[in-house]
Amino acid sequence: MPESSSHSSLNKVTFAGLIITLGIVYGDIGTSPLYVVKAITSGAEMFDKLLVYGGLSLVFWTLTLQTTLKYILITLRADNHGEGGIFALYALMKKKTTWAAIITLIGGCALLADGVITPSITVTSSIEGLRLINPEIQVIPVVLSILTALFFIQQFGTKFIGKSFGPMMVIWFLMLATLGFTQIINYPEALKAINPYYAFDFLTNYPKGFILLGAVFLCTTGAEALYSDLGHCGIKNIRISWIFVKISLLLNYFGQGAWLMNHPIPVEDLNPFYSMMPTWFLIPGILISTAAAVIASQALITGSYTLISEAVSLNFWPKIKVLHPTEIKGQVYIPFINWLLWVSCCFVVLFFQESSSMEAAYGLSITITMIMTSMLLLHYLHQRKVRLVLLIPLFMLFGTIEGSFLLANLNKFSHGGWFSLMLAFVFSLIMVGWFFGRKIKNRHISFSNLNKYLHLFEDLSKDNSIPPMATNLVYIIKANHTYQIESKIMYSIFSKQPKRAQTYWLLHVDNTNEPETFSYEVTQIITGTLIRVDFHLGFKIEPRINLYFKEVLKDMVANGEIKLTSSYESLKKHFYPGDFLFVNLDRIMTQDYELSPWETIIMGLHEFTRWISINDVKALGLDSSCVIEEKVPISIERPLNRNIRRMEQAE
Repeated sequence: MPESSSHSSLNKVTFAGLIITLGIVYGDIGTSPLYVVKAITSGAEMFDKLLVYGGLSLVFWTLTLQTTLKYILITLRADNHGEGGIFALYALMKKKTTWAAIITLIGGCALLADGVITPSITVTSSIEGLRLINPEIQVIPVVLSILTALFFIQQFGTKFIGKSFGPMMVIWFLMLATLGFTQIINYPEALKAINPYYAFDFLTNYPKGFILLGAVFLCTTGAEALYSDLGHCGIKNIRISWIFVKISLLLNYFGQGAWLMNHPIPVEDLNPFYSMMPTWFLIPGILISTAAAVIASQALITGSYTLISEAVSLNFWPKIKVLHPTEIKGQVYIPFINWLLWVSCCFVVLFFQESSSMEAAYGLSITITMIMTSMLLLHYLHQRKVRLVLLIPLFMLFGTIEGSFLLANLNKFSHGGWFSLMLAFVFSLIMVGWFFGRKIKNRHISFSNLNKYLHLFEDLSKDNSIPPMATNLVYIIKANHTYQIESKIMYSIFSKQPKRAQTYWLLHVDNTNEPETFSYEVTQIITGTLIRVDFHLGFKIEPRINLYFKEVLKDMVANGEIKLTSSYESLKKHFYPGDFLFVNLDRIMTQDYELSPWETIIMGLHEFTRWISINDVKALGLDSSCVIEEKVPISIERPLNRNIRRMEQAE
């Protein structure tokens, strides 16, 4: 199977694979030295040794416990056939409870909100380095130009620029390590900050030390994106390359701390990252930093596309247009999300103006995502029969760490954190409306036993008193069982307007939890007259049903199972192929129904989400010229409180 070969190639560690991993996975977490130490020092009330050593110690142990232990060693093992991310983790659940769906929904929305803040802060931070060369330079127009160009080229795919991502990030991490190492040589005592005592001392004795955890947290924000990119690179490539990445990051962080100890009088808007660069290297350093920032932004943008495409497949997000701009497997482009992110990023840059202001909006939403991931992960491990003696310490450890980060980041709410939460809330309204609205509608779908209608199908297909509607009539069905069918389809075929055809096709799309499943099966319910086709598609497979159905027909003709000749005599004698007509049923809520107040709100949100959703015809890749659409009501029994009385006519 292709899936197995792709998984084996992902698990194979090669030099090229490691380089590609550096370019895809570490854009976000790899560019954090641009602003983390700056955020810690600018948020402090006073500058001293405890600030530097305590901040460095917290960064070291955050990268060790949160990124290395939780994500690299534990979470990456929770892969769904090689795929990672919060939606893949949800797909792994044996029993998908409502609360698990809510946790997944919250985490996914918060991660999507992070996809707006990350490109804005990384590009702005890198361009702000130009002020060291010319303090009068206008940063915002440059940032907006870069972001506009970046989002504009997405529609053409990133095949060509993507080839340079890996080598460019190698240069970036080597630069981080070299700059940090040269400063540590001048002040090697900075390495003492590895001692966790300094972290404890900082949190307990430094003024507002606990609140500064919000700035420290920025060093690990890319860990969630790292998990989401698991399917692109494989667990072994990520784990091995992380050794190089973590060493480079720590060398740079400790190098910035060493520079601060040698320059103990901080100035306003000081960024130790650029300040410790030699003057002759400033321009090359800014150019390399900008390239790394663009790569980090690109990683978050493509990650947002992947996130939404998986959400669509798992019915968390309305069906929207998904394109494949290149032949690279798994690379998608979603126009609606692309331009939504562009507008949002430009708004962030114009509203916050400075990267230091964006830091307040950054981190709060991703903290929520990490907490949601931890909850799902522990539940998944519990389902896998992992002993409580191991789960309870993990719960206490990650609960303490992430709970502390959340409390510290809540201090950012009034300074900009509200923006990322507002974005996450808007995204969550869309997901709640679509996911739970569909559940309410599906709850009122009634199914019929297909066996009761077999004689009707046979008689209708031969009834010459009814003009034929098509040679082949095709319905998309939702019934999972072979001999079940929605009552509304029976109503459409036999009652609303009898639809005569030579062959009736029932197409069922089964979205599996495995990402790359791509197969089908055929059931001849009435040979040549009523045929059911089940497509089994993984949540990363594009549902191009029109193309897949054509392949099925070719296979069946080649196997002698069917003949695709027209049912019309004038065309049949010339061996003209039969015509196909798809019937798409749009289920609508009638006015005469009664739901609870909560369900009424959900259905209101669901109707709103339908505005941004494309219909099943476009979502399934059907040929719109061969489709008719019928609206069918969703029947909800609404009992009358009293019987209506008939009045006698007056004589």
